[in-house]
Amino acid sequence: MRARLFWKLGLTYFALLLGVLLAVDFYSSRVLRRDYIRSADDKLASLLNVAQARPPRLDDAADLRAWTEWMGRSGARVTVIDNTGRVLSDSQHDPETMENHSNRPEIQQAFATGEGQSVRHSATLGRDLVYRAVRCEQTGGPPVVLRMALPLAQVDASVSELRRRIYAASLVVLLLGGIISLTYFRVFSARVERLKDFSRRVAEGDFRPLPAERPRDELADLASALNETAAWMDKTIRSLSGERNRSSAILRSMVEGVAVIDAQERLVFCNRAFSEIWNLDSVEIEGRPVIEAVRNSDLLGLIRRALRGEEGLRSEIAMGIVQHRNFSVTATPVQALEAASLNEKPSGAVVVLHDVTELRRLERVRHDFVANVSHEFKTPLTAIQGFAETLLSGALEDPRNNRRFLEIIRDHATRLAVLTDDLLKLARIEAGKLEVQFVPVQLAEVIERCTETSQLKANRKRIALEVNVPAALPVVHGDASLLRDVVQNLLDNAVQYTPEGGRVRISATAGSREAVVTVDDTGIGIPLADQERIFERFYRVDAARSREAGGTGLGLSIAKHIVEAHGGRLWVESEVGHGSKFSFSVSLAT
Repeated sequence: MRARLFWKLGLTYFALLLGVLLAVDFYSSRVLRRDYIRSADDKLASLLNVAQARPPRLDDAADLRAWTEWMGRSGARVTVIDNTGRVLSDSQHDPETMENHSNRPEIQQAFATGEGQSVRHSATLGRDLVYRAVRCEQTGGPPVVLRMALPLAQVDASVSELRRRIYAASLVVLLLGGIISLTYFRVFSARVERLKDFSRRVAEGDFRPLPAERPRDELADLASALNETAAWMDKTIRSLSGERNRSSAILRSMVEGVAVIDAQERLVFCNRAFSEIWNLDSVEIEGRPVIEAVRNSDLLGLIRRALRGEEGLRSEIAMGIVQHRNFSVTATPVQALEAASLNEKPSGAVVVLHDVTELRRLERVRHDFVANVSHEFKTPLTAIQGFAETLLSGALEDPRNNRRFLEIIRDHATRLAVLTDDLLKLARIEAGKLEVQFVPVQLAEVIERCTETSQLKANRKRIALEVNVPAALPVVHGDASLLRDVVQNLLDNAVQYTPEGGRVRISATAGSREAVVTVDDTGIGIPLADQERIFERFYRVDAARSREAGGTGLGLSIAKHIVEAHGGRLWVESEVGHGSKFSFSVSLAT
């Protein structure tokens, strides 16, 4: 750009200067030639006045020749022509050899008007001359024309000399002007180049100001204006960047999923929570159609309604097949500033997804808890009430049934007591009032005592109860009685849900920081969809069988809370028809 501007300005200057010099040369040459011709014409007019004052004698050839030579001493060419165009006498040429001059313009004008003049090339002398002729009347004879001429050779020499001087002066002017102008244009183009580089830097985000320029001309004013513009842009962009960073930080730290969709249904922005909900890479998916990211017809329909301009859109969607997740969705149209006044369609929409899975789970748990507690209490209470009324109706006197009825009432009362104790224990645990006395515990002894308790139940169902506990199992840090409750519950469940002739095995391993106890069986197994819920209160995979066995449905929930109170975790691995494997971890004693 600098080179192009430099050469454009330089060549333009040279063209203008050359044009001016050529015009001066052309005009000065013409003016000099015109002035010379005018001067020559005036001189010839004076000489002709002298000639008319002393006209020649045409009847005496010697006198005519002498007169012609006398007049020729003035430096002018003198010619006498009769009315037929024949040359009678000439001061610079033999008249006998000269052609007829009747066709000469100055001769024709002189015979016609009395005077004539012209500037033309002389065929006789072979050069340009200035001619002036007058008609001279002869007494008793036809008129003749006295013509005088001055050559233009002198004016041509003067013009040539003037042109040489003009050319020399023009060359000097061109050289000096060229050097000065090229220097100026180089400085000028360099200043323009700096302005261009500054504009490019500003476009790339570099807002460093230009240094002050001298002299204070229009380019310096332009540089100052650009500096002010750059400073304002820098301040504005910094402010906008700060606002954007704060907004981005807020959006990315939100637990709610937030996404912005434009009018063409392309995903413009999404925060980390939204990406995690749909298992997306936010960098790769931004700018892509939202249908590629969201494969949920309800959510897509809500987005399209928002893009049509509908306000206050709220809904709830469910996702997942094995692991269900619920989201409360809010979709709001985004109206552009220019579109807001024209009632045009929105330029985009903002979608917010709030995870209400845990809320819905808690609502379901609460509902199930109320239903299960009511059911668990209602069954034994109904039995107690029924058998008590039977006894009061006369069965008390029946020696064969009264004892059996009382035993049934006692069993159901015992079941109510166990249920009440479990509920109270679970309430204390969830309220944070569980008292855990951490002491070194021999985990092998805990497993051994629980195995002895479960052995009788296993023998009744001909279930093989295997124990695989290393003799050098390290001591763990925990509450022995609470750990026994956990192990006993896992063993009882394994025996309960394993068919006759099956196998139950309890094992323990120790790592560098914790010990893991595992109870696996060859029982009925647990479906994958139920594995998340089996640790909820009163949740049973096989409710009828659990109640027949006297279970309350609270054991696994209590066991999970006890393990978590010890800083460990309780998990399950199961496959329907192939049994289940429950494991829990507990920290080693240091």
